[in-house]
Amino acid sequence: MPESAPAARIVLTTADNPKEAARLARTLVEERLAACANLIPAVQSIYHWEGQIETGTETLLLLKTVSELVPALQARLHELHTYQTPEFLVLDVESGSNGYLDWLASSLRTMPSN
Repeated sequence: MPESAPAARIVLTTADNPKEAARLARTLVEERLAACANLIPAVQSIYHWEGQIETGTETLLLLKTVSELVPALQARLHELHTYQTPEFLVLDVESGSNGYLDWLASSLRTMPSN
């Protein structure tokens, strides 16, 4: 990544259905906490929950942001989400095209300088 570019991140989360995923995605993009959200419908999830193995169909969201916005994105996602414990996994972006990374950074809320 260019030296001046903020550190890009991809945040993974899931939602109960496509409608909820779209609501979450639209709100987070409108609030400029995510530059982009990709929704991948009908992922099959198998997981432990409250002592049981559960299965369900969910919608996966890939949220593109920068490292400095991750705490605010996490807080807002937890406010908006219907799950008691929503998935929130942050992946570092090792590299990307300069044009895309510039667009990503320009699409996000700017954080005040210290």
